Amino acid sequence: MKVPDIKVTPPGPKAREIIERDRTYIATTTKSAPIVIKRASGSVVEDVDGNLLIDFSSGISVLNVGHAHPKVVEAIARQAAAFTHFAGTDFYYEIQTTLAERIGKITPGKHRKKVFFGNSGTEANEAAIKVAKSHTKRHMFLAFLGAFHGRTQGALSLTASKARQRAGFFPSMPGVVHVPYAYCYRCPYKLTYPSCDLYCANIIEDTYMKTVAPPEDVAAIFVEPVQGEGGYIVPPPGWMDRIANIAKDNNVLLIDDEVQTGFGRTGKMWAIEHSKAVPDILTMAKSMGGGVPIGAAVYPAEMDFPESGKHSNTFGGNPIAAAASLATLDVIEDEGLVARSAKLGDHMAKRLDEMKERYEFIGDRRGLGMMQAHEFVTDKRSGKPAPETRDKLDKLAYERGLILLPCGESTMRYIPALNIPRDLLDAGLDVLDDALKAVNRAR
Repeated sequence: MKVPDIKVTPPGPKAREIIERDRTYIATTTKSAPIVIKRASGSVVEDVDGNLLIDFSSGISVLNVGHAHPKVVEAIARQAAAFTHFAGTDFYYEIQTTLAERIGKITPGKHRKKVFFGNSGTEANEAAIKVAKSHTKRHMFLAFLGAFHGRTQGALSLTASKARQRAGFFPSMPGVVHVPYAYCYRCPYKLTYPSCDLYCANIIEDTYMKTVAPPEDVAAIFVEPVQGEGGYIVPPPGWMDRIANIAKDNNVLLIDDEVQTGFGRTGKMWAIEHSKAVPDILTMAKSMGGGVPIGAAVYPAEMDFPESGKHSNTFGGNPIAAAASLATLDVIEDEGLVARSAKLGDHMAKRLDEMKERYEFIGDRRGLGMMQAHEFVTDKRSGKPAPETRDKLDKLAYERGLILLPCGESTMRYIPALNIPRDLLDAGLDVLDDALKAVNRAR
């Protein structure tokens, strides 16, 4: 089978008809490319017009084990044949308990943990907000500029990725103070690592906690160990540890949002494991269910809600989602995908660095494991963001058979499945390089 294989430039006639119907009936969301899927397997997507494309988006880092992994499909079918729903928040079934036990064992820290199941990363973060408030009896939070923690009104108050995500929805939950993230390529303080001595972390304690965020009122610091939607921003070594120490020294909880970074994406099971920090609360979703909606907040048992009914939902811990999640964890472990992510991630980074050196409009290559990105600029000297160049690449890539996904102001993320065959990964990188050459010619 030849992949990619483009029979008609996307979107083809069948795709255009479906896209038009979608625009008529589906709420406006965040669609970025006119790709209409018919079926998929592994890292190959077939669209409704018969094109075969290589998937470097993984459903927004949901499909770490690829599309329709046989073990995940089998687990879903087996559970669906037994029962599809029984409201695990109000009744009991073993598969939900088994998943909670397993999640507790694989998350950082040896303490006994409790798990709240939801249906998304946003819902996991909403639970974390409530757990933190309930346990600390405080109501303020520190979060970071560029952060993305969700779009519901509570989570939205923590999100600071793009103005349009918040515009028109004021007021959201009060009490959130945002501080600059460790964005070394565009340091907000115009400093350079390591001579900066992690100024962007130290300023939290030295300034913010002395002025607008008194620690006795702060329940938690909410942080992504690698910012996702904000532009795949990787903080420098030592930064995450410093943030954890600031939290601990001021009796403030550390909430680690692993919604996009978890389950091996960065070459560690959890991105925070690139540091020595151990979070008080960890949230997860996306690749947790191998394509089935599920999310969770994990926290020490002593932080659990003091009484029944303080927080709940209907579909959290759904048996089909729990079965898919257990199967996904089996695949990650059995196929050694965390180590594979680290190894293939190094290979990706090398090839992406070579592209960065060749093209004047690529300002930065960054990433961990198979969570990689290029940031596009008008030229290397000015470093001015060039979203139009990034968007042109997106179009040229899918026309050639490669599915990409933008993020940040002018960044393109590259997040193939962790089990993508090496030759298919290289084929996708070849398509990317060819599209970059076309972008360069157009300039």
